[in-house]
Amino acid sequence: MPHSQFPIPNSPNIMFRKTPLAWLQVTREKTRLAVAIAGIAFADILIFVQLGFQDALFDSAVKPHESLQTDLVLINPQFETFAAVKQFNRERLYQAQGVVGVKSVTSLYIGMGQWRNPTNRTTRGILIFGIDPGNTTFILPDVNQNLAQLQKFNNVLFDQASRPEYGEIANIFNTQSTLETELNERNIQVGGVFTLGTSFVADGNVIASDSTFMNLFPERKPDEIDVGLIQLKPGADILKVKSMLKAILPDDVKVLTLAEFAEIEKAYWGNATPIGFIFGFGTIIGFVVGLIIVYQILYSDVSDHLAEYATLKAMGYSDRYLVGVLVQEALLLAILGFMPGIVLANGLYSLAQSATLLPIAMTANRATTVLGLTIVMCTGSGALALRKLRSADPADIF
Repeated sequence: MPHSQFPIPNSPNIMFRKTPLAWLQVTREKTRLAVAIAGIAFADILIFVQLGFQDALFDSAVKPHESLQTDLVLINPQFETFAAVKQFNRERLYQAQGVVGVKSVTSLYIGMGQWRNPTNRTTRGILIFGIDPGNTTFILPDVNQNLAQLQKFNNVLFDQASRPEYGEIANIFNTQSTLETELNERNIQVGGVFTLGTSFVADGNVIASDSTFMNLFPERKPDEIDVGLIQLKPGADILKVKSMLKAILPDDVKVLTLAEFAEIEKAYWGNATPIGFIFGFGTIIGFVVGLIIVYQILYSDVSDHLAEYATLKAMGYSDRYLVGVLVQEALLLAILGFMPGIVLANGLYSLAQSATLLPIAMTANRATTVLGLTIVMCTGSGALALRKLRSADPADIF
């Protein structure tokens, strides 16, 4: 067996077992270590940013769906996203009302309008929801507390989490208790505020009554609705009622659970637009960048110490032991590079959230995912560098 404290030739400061060889190899050249940590941290930051924006895209896109007070949803089969809605006839909702287990039905209108900033008079696109103020459409407390305001014609509720380009609507409303501006070139009054948030679909949101919505969109027909919301009686089996609805309703509507409805929006942004591809491709690029950087570091380390590795082989150390040392180096680099990467990514998330108002924040799942990718990235680089290590032969130094 090898001696427990045998020094590598030409490297008298490196001892075995007393101090792990992998740690000594990694920390021996401080400049190379700093470059490796910076490279891995850069790759991790790139991956964190791509995954963060991708998750923010999906989370923000489905926030309106998840805020609906409903068990089942009726939509046009061609419906893909809130950004481009497709209508169906309200008669389908009335048919659904007669199914056993259905408690109530209500309609939801969706449209993109032009909001005029009451301060600087500029206009900006905004997402408008039209609801029946006599029914509970959203689970948002601020909306449900102000349903009486929506019963007043041309009154709307404004999303105070919208981008500031729409104006300081919440501050003005809270100060004056009333606010008048224009929406789709029609005078409207803000009767209250709520909180939903921005998304890739829209920078802001407004809720109006169905009658006000029709006034804002005179080209729309009241019987042509965008989304039908179906609430079930307590104890009703959602899947059973869904099957019954699918059996009696024509093919011009699709019956979905709320989760399935949200998945359609996610699928649209992830597959039907270049945005999802860009974020996914950016993650791959970050992984490849890290792989190359760590490979260069480990390959250079093996090349510089090839004679020492050959001596170890002559002393009786197996290839398996030397491979273990290289894998340990890769894992150490992964951990050392991940720590500054996650700290800097947190800072970038805060900046991005302030600038875009998108829900970008570090999550345990994402941190675990990136750590796993970093370990795979570094160990993969170590596996590539093994080709050089296998060439270490005692004859190289004798």
